[in-house]
Amino acid sequence: MTSKFLKINHVQKYFADPRQPGTRRQVLSDISLNIAPGEFISIVGSSGCGKSTLLRMVLGLDTDYQGSITLDGNAISGPGLDRGIVFQDHRLFPWLTVAQNIALGLKNAPLTTAEKNRRVEAHLELVNLQGFAGAWPHEISGGMAQRVAIARALVNRPRILLLDEPLGALDAFTRQRLQGELQNLWQQENITMILVTHDVDEAVWLSDKVVVMEANPGRIKRVVDVGLPRPRNRSHQDFLALRDDILGDFIRQPETLTA
Repeated sequence: MTSKFLKINHVQKYFADPRQPGTRRQVLSDISLNIAPGEFISIVGSSGCGKSTLLRMVLGLDTDYQGSITLDGNAISGPGLDRGIVFQDHRLFPWLTVAQNIALGLKNAPLTTAEKNRRVEAHLELVNLQGFAGAWPHEISGGMAQRVAIARALVNRPRILLLDEPLGALDAFTRQRLQGELQNLWQQENITMILVTHDVDEAVWLSDKVVVMEANPGRIKRVVDVGLPRPRNRSHQDFLALRDDILGDFIRQPETLTA
C-alpha cells in the first residue's frame, strides 16, 4: 500500500549557480521516500538542505528534476486539488474577510455556490473560528491567521497537506497550542501530512516518522520511526531520549585535542 500512495523515487535536483555562470549546483541527491495514506511525516534538517524545495516538488510547483514523484502510481506533473499547502507566512489577502480567504481554496472546485458556502462554514468550525467569518485579517491574531490558512488549504479536502514551517513565526505558547490543533485536524480529517520544520521537539510530538536530512547536497540521513503512544508527553524520558537522539545529528562533535 505504501508504494502505491506517495512515492519519491531517486530524486535529484539542480539549480543554476549564480556564482559560476553556466554551472549547476546540486541541491537534492538521491531522495527516496515512501509515504503511506494517513501518515504524519516531519522533515527536519539545517537551512539549505532542500526541505522546502522537496515540498514544492510534491506540490507540483517544480517539475524540473531527475527521478520521479508519484501519487497512486501517477506522476505528479503540476498542482492539483488533491494536495494543499500552508506556508510560514499565512498569505491572507487583506482586502478579503476570513470566510472569503478560505473560499479562495474552492475557486476551481466543481461545486455550486451553496456547496462552497457550506464547505467554508464547516472549515471555519473545524479550526474553531465560527465567530470570525466576517473579520478582516488585520483584526485577528497571527495564530488565528494561520488557522485560516490551514482551513483554506483543507477546504478542498485534499489527500495530502504540505506544511512549510507553518508555526515558525509564532510565539512559543501559540505554537504549542496550534501543534495540538494541527494534530486534532490530522486525526479528524484522516489526511496525510508532511511537515517541514526546524523544531525537532515539534517533529517528535506530531509525527509517525521523522525524516532527517543533511545538506550539501540535500539528502536523507535517516528516517526515524517515532513509535510513541499518543497523546505524547514532552517531559517523558522516552520522548526526551528520542528528541535528543535526533538533535544529536545536528550537533558537531568537538575535535579531539592533541598535545
